[in-house]
Amino acid sequence: MNTSMQRGFTLYELLITVLVVGVILTIGVPNMTEFTANSRVTAAANDLHSAFLLSRTEAARARENVTLCASAGGSDCDSGTFDDGWIVFVDIDGDAAVDGDDSVLRVYASVPDAIDITARDIGGNAASSFTFASTGMGSGAAGELSAATICDGRGNRRAAGGWSSARVLIATPLGRSMILRDPVQIDNQGGCP
Repeated sequence: MNTSMQRGFTLYELLITVLVVGVILTIGVPNMTEFTANSRVTAAANDLHSAFLLSRTEAARARENVTLCASAGGSDCDSGTFDDGWIVFVDIDGDAAVDGDDSVLRVYASVPDAIDITARDIGGNAASSFTFASTGMGSGAAGELSAATICDGRGNRRAAGGWSSARVLIATPLGRSMILRDPVQIDNQGGCP
């Protein structure tokens, strides 16, 4: 008698596999959306922070004023908000405007629509630029950015580990910048809109 082997799954094996996949998706999908949202906020904060570091380094290296400002078009300081993107440029005359012999060093794209960047000066008013003097220190001009909160629809709520789902970038008058995730610090800087 000639017997042939059958290949495939039994109904029980298929049901068990579908059940395991269903349990993994039920647990994993909500965590994945939180992970994705955290990644977007972190990426926006890190991009803004890297622009500060680049500006400071280039100012000290080139011995020229370097300005970081909000820019929708990528060629001049034409936007009042960092949501539209920002640029880093050599600012020869230190007027926080791209003109004359000024040259744009780097253009940063706009942030995703779900993210809001609110920049403020030391007095709590809206700010859209920060200039580094040729020494690599902040120029100390009035109205310069001193803090920027980076938020999404979740606002300043506690996420995993007790840290906030939002971020705040602090820029000292000396030109140092840092990113904080402490909910109290974020509230002290004006919180999320």
